[in-house]
Amino acid sequence: MTEQPSIYFALDDQPQPQPHNAVRSLRPRAMAGIVAAALAAAAVAGAVATLPSLPGIATAEAPATTFDRFDDLPDLAKDSFTAGDIEAARGYAQELLAIAPGFRGDWNYGNAIHDGNMVLGRIALREGRVEDAKAHLLAAGNSPGSPQINSYGPNMSLAKDLLEHGERQVVLEYFELCRRFWELHNGRLDRWSQLVQLGVVPDFGANLVY
Repeated sequence: MTEQPSIYFALDDQPQPQPHNAVRSLRPRAMAGIVAAALAAAAVAGAVATLPSLPGIATAEAPATTFDRFDDLPDLAKDSFTAGDIEAARGYAQELLAIAPGFRGDWNYGNAIHDGNMVLGRIALREGRVEDAKAHLLAAGNSPGSPQINSYGPNMSLAKDLLEHGERQVVLEYFELCRRFWELHNGRLDRWSQLVQLGVVPDFGANLVY
């Protein structure tokens, strides 16, 4: 069955709350130690919660909340794709976009919309579904923004992938969407647009990592 792109648009311009104090960026390489420590603590207390099973993820037991899950999923999805675990990346990104509407007031909501669509778009392109990938790129560009991407800019990995497949017009449209939240691009969107119009794939630098 062809995957239908999950396209989310900003519904309001409500001010974003200040970042919470939860620990962020739990990368897969750190999960084993964290889960082991959590299991030990939970065993002492006699209360262990079961995490939901997703494709590519071994069932584990550790305390978790929906909010913590929402906080971790963007990095889990991106890191899984980078590691080549496509099914895990798909599961994380789909879960992220499924629960994101419940966190519209959270400062991380814009990251979720952008990163979830970016990962699903990269998967679609890898599977030969070019139109789905293009739709996900525009959905990512319709993120309402966040403190991170407003300052440093969004991840350009899907844009780069599409340019390498000759899809210039949709990337130019994506750049224009990014202008709405990336106020501190310092001319990068202008330079990249000029290069794309000339048929050149820009050097996106750190924007392939963020």
